[in-house]
Amino acid sequence: MNSHSPQRRPLGALALAAALLLGTAAAAAQDTRPAFSDDEVKIGLILDMSGQYSDLTGRGTVTAAQMAIDDFGGKVLGHKIELVAADHQNKADIASTTARQWFDTGHVDAILDVASSAPGLAVLEVAKEKNRIVVFSAAGSERITNDLCTPVSVHYAYDTYAVANATARAVVQQGGKSWFFLTADYAFGHTLQDTASELIRESGGSVVGTAIHPFNTSDFSSYLLSAQASKAQIIGLASAGGDTVNAIKTASEFGITRGGQQHMVGLLLFINDIHAIGLQTAAGLLLTEGFYWDMNDATRAWSRRYFEKMKKMPNMTQAGTYSAVTHYLKAVQAAGTDETAAVMKQMKTIPINDFFAKNGYIRADGRMVHDMYLFEVKTPAESKYPWDYYKLRATIPGAQAFITPEKSQCPLIKR
Repeated sequence: MNSHSPQRRPLGALALAAALLLGTAAAAAQDTRPAFSDDEVKIGLILDMSGQYSDLTGRGTVTAAQMAIDDFGGKVLGHKIELVAADHQNKADIASTTARQWFDTGHVDAILDVASSAPGLAVLEVAKEKNRIVVFSAAGSERITNDLCTPVSVHYAYDTYAVANATARAVVQQGGKSWFFLTADYAFGHTLQDTASELIRESGGSVVGTAIHPFNTSDFSSYLLSAQASKAQIIGLASAGGDTVNAIKTASEFGITRGGQQHMVGLLLFINDIHAIGLQTAAGLLLTEGFYWDMNDATRAWSRRYFEKMKKMPNMTQAGTYSAVTHYLKAVQAAGTDETAAVMKQMKTIPINDFFAKNGYIRADGRMVHDMYLFEVKTPAESKYPWDYYKLRATIPGAQAFITPEKSQCPLIKR
């Protein structure tokens, strides 16, 4: 062999070198893979845009979500934030089909509100199957964080337990011991009645009867006559939106509450409902909300910006959606990715401090824990300016307002 000829390397050394080069190249390729599923963060809202709950959700919720995106700068970590919205027409099958299409082909990373409980529960199942984040502000069923809890879902603004807990207990403590329920015939109404009934009995009251009415009914006369005949002190409305408004208006027209022998209690009332009913009829009603536009300087500042766009004040679910969108985007930013598990981990780590909630946090079951408020509707004489409708009766700390971990059936909560 010529002394100037290169020496041959053993075959094993060449194989090792090749493997190292391939490994280095693979690692480099892995490191340069985008941390985002595509070149944007896409948020979806599945709402009632044209029906019974369109005033409570609808365009107002879309506006609130877009305000959150704009306030965030329109981008997160250099990626554009896009918002899409759909009308589920209060049908669970439309809601679930929309969610499936969005997750499968629409590049939607997270659905950050679904209006009403039946569509909400349908979307919850799709999000669980597809391992995508879903957050609820307008759907009320406490099952979302109870027996149907998932690692990918968050319940944000309120739930049936919180509103029933504060309102029903307060009314019983004030002497409203006997109750008759007018209950909307769908998941939310039944859950609200069942929860309120349990809390009423725990507080020393009783439920003497129930009338189940169709969703979005226009004639409450027969149901209210049954309630009147029951002689119950309290006629409890386990409903929302137009059903609650129409029941209260009809009761006033019939003079059922005249004389003070019977009182109406709406277990879920929004400021939109009070605006529609009018203070002359609604004065004195007790209700529980997680937000009121006129609470403090921060709520007023944001609500006036919202009012400029919508020409009405925001409700609890619309303010909650703004907060939820902002919190989601902060979590994406902190995680450095839109991957579900990483973002959800940050959502449950980062505290929530904004105009909607102070020292809020998301529990293992997905419940966003924050203070709730018991309000009384003002009389016309007490109201000093437009949308000046509430006076604060009590602040219920979040740990007391929502179902406790000890009572929860969620398997994600460690006992």
